[in-house]
Amino acid sequence: MLAGYQISLPPQTLESAEGQTREVLDKALKQVGFIPNMYANMVHSPGVLNTYLEGYAAFRKESGFTPTEQEVVFLVISRENGCEYCVSAHSFIADKASGVPAEVTDAIRDGRPIADPKLKALAEFTRVLVASRGLPDRTQTDAFLSAGYSERQILEIVLAIAVKTLSNYSNHLFHTSLDDMFASRRWVDTR
Repeated sequence: MLAGYQISLPPQTLESAEGQTREVLDKALKQVGFIPNMYANMVHSPGVLNTYLEGYAAFRKESGFTPTEQEVVFLVISRENGCEYCVSAHSFIADKASGVPAEVTDAIRDGRPIADPKLKALAEFTRVLVASRGLPDRTQTDAFLSAGYSERQILEIVLAIAVKTLSNYSNHLFHTSLDDMFASRRWVDTR
């Protein structure tokens, strides 16, 4: 999904960036090892990219979710928001780094239920939090908690929603082109 308006600011590079923009790009490079197209755009507001990097790192380190569960959360949020860039990138990360079974990633991408009951509960609750704008009902919350998750992890999903909203909305506005490394898992929102 792309916005009707496209921001025309050119992507920033380490060579073109100055001051705080350069500092945030340096931080991004240290965190992920390269500057994804998404970061090159988001850094036009150093606060946006810095907030994304800090929140993303905190979620990865402190959420209490396994790498597979983390990727499920990021994929569900990005699909719910229709972010073609982030669904594609997180599908690649799921395959190559997080150990997510392909059938789980593909179910999320296709909008199908996940067979694993715990991951299904996580995916559904994440979807509910996004769709309801943080207003799940008691039954939906009880299903998540009954699957073995904690109330604290509800807040961690809120963190992931905040982080992915920054990236998803930025990608919509910039019409961010997908990095070549993620092309094998390109996803197009056909809803």
